[in-house]
Amino acid sequence: MMVRALSLGAGLLSLAGALTGGPAQAADAAAGFPDRPVRLIVPFPPGGGTDILARPVAQKLGEKWGQPVIVENRAGAGGNIGTEAAARAPADGYTLVLGTVGTHAINQSLYKHLPYDAVRDFAAITLVANTPNVLVLNPAVPARSVQELIALAKARPGALNYASPGNGTPPHLAAEIFKSMAGVSITHVPYKGSGPAMTDLLGGQVQMMIANAPVVLPYIKSGKLIGLASTSAARPAMLRDLPTLSEAGLKGYEADTWYGLFAPAGTPPAVVQKLNADVVAVLGSPEIQAFFAEQGAEVIGDSAADASAKVRAEVEKWHGVIQAIGLKLD
Repeated sequence: MMVRALSLGAGLLSLAGALTGGPAQAADAAAGFPDRPVRLIVPFPPGGGTDILARPVAQKLGEKWGQPVIVENRAGAGGNIGTEAAARAPADGYTLVLGTVGTHAINQSLYKHLPYDAVRDFAAITLVANTPNVLVLNPAVPARSVQELIALAKARPGALNYASPGNGTPPHLAAEIFKSMAGVSITHVPYKGSGPAMTDLLGGQVQMMIANAPVVLPYIKSGKLIGLASTSAARPAMLRDLPTLSEAGLKGYEADTWYGLFAPAGTPPAVVQKLNADVVAVLGSPEIQAFFAEQGAEVIGDSAADASAKVRAEVEKWHGVIQAIGLKLD
């Protein structure tokens, strides 16, 4: 009986040690994180708004960690291909994805067969930034205000074309909301990313686009595109001269783009905390603050819990919007 008691006691002590040692071991692992290169998936092509914001953050994180942060563009299906790849990656913090309102809110209701769940399959690290979209025209279009554009579209139903970075992307959905609220018929021309879409918009093959601010601001400043309005609830600091679409007559219109950093679900909480602290520190650096401001982006850098709550709320919000306009993609 004494042998059994000793055996049982040793087993309990061993179990207690394992239970108390687990968090400590996880904390030790986080303290040494990262000890090899980190992959940052951008689920859109190079040159788009997500890519523009991802690269300086990756560079600063690499400098902070002393490890390369490799940006990998995995585009397609409205961001779903790269986002699914991130969801299926090992949950160790070494694969991250810079998601958007599209990949982590809109697509949840937009696609009938989404290959991942935006809430269940990811651990939110932090929201990185918020940027307005901007309604822009090729200068050849004879309109210089939102109301003139609406009048032109109503006079020529279906004659105007608008570009988007692809089916189901936030700019596509933003334009569909514009069409619905304005009561106009404008033909959608989807592209494989913002880069090709901008090329054809600048060349006059398409007439208009609702595009992310970092993509179009240089062209507005140079006069190569005409900026008509932003999609924000209030005028962003970098776009004070442009009305919002709500101010321009589409009362209540709002369709900004936010970006968030995510790891696969199951990533150890200590690693998530380490990632959050380091990314928020990088976002607070003067260099990143200045760069984001130049792009018309507002830095966020919130807690993992707040980012997770935002994603849940946005999934619900866009579910209602998509149902209201009756948009669905395969």
